Amino acid sequence: MSDPLNAGALAEIIGCTPDDLALYDLALTHGSTGRADYQRLEFLGDRVLGLVIASELYTRFPAASEGEMSSRLHVLASGATCAAIAQRLNLTALVRFGAQARNDGGRYSDNIAADAIEALIGALYLDQGVDSARRFILAHWAEMIDGQQAAPKHPKAALQEWALARKRRPPEYEIVAREGPDHSPRFRVAVSIGKLARAEAEGTSKQAAEKAAAAALLAELEGQSE
Repeated sequence: MSDPLNAGALAEIIGCTPDDLALYDLALTHGSTGRADYQRLEFLGDRVLGLVIASELYTRFPAASEGEMSSRLHVLASGATCAAIAQRLNLTALVRFGAQARNDGGRYSDNIAADAIEALIGALYLDQGVDSARRFILAHWAEMIDGQQAAPKHPKAALQEWALARKRRPPEYEIVAREGPDHSPRFRVAVSIGKLARAEAEGTSKQAAEKAAAAALLAELEGQSE
């Protein structure tokens, strides 16, 4: 049996006391558990998120063209942005996984983090209504909607852009080591840009190690340019 959903931690994340805890239980259940999962709520939450952001863009930027608004919406509702916000909230700590997905590092997956926050928005919409869902979205997306800060980029994407902008070879990743038992592995990954620079990092999944290595190399390269 999975541990019960931590209602206190959930309330801190959504900013209110949930009425129908079963909705959030569903929103934070991964398909690897063999139980009903978050996919339908993710579908709903994705549409709620898109509608709220589109409405805000329309209101806040009256001179923006349809193309400009579409471009901004694409970034603001992207998986990378959703994942970054979910990770900032430590949302995946509440997600229930089956043993295999948990051991494969599902808790550190950006794809799952993005899915989970969309499902959470869907649950909040059904449980508390559109106004609560809108307040939650604006609490975490408002600064990016206003353009006061850039949408967060995944370190691998940012490193790829760094290399492309300087006409360098694209980053190459390689697994240096894999240690530990199958239920609790540790990966060490190296990333390099030709012979220019190289960095290594560890993670509980290949994806997490690649992300950490990309962040380390990007920090090193940006430090050299200062």
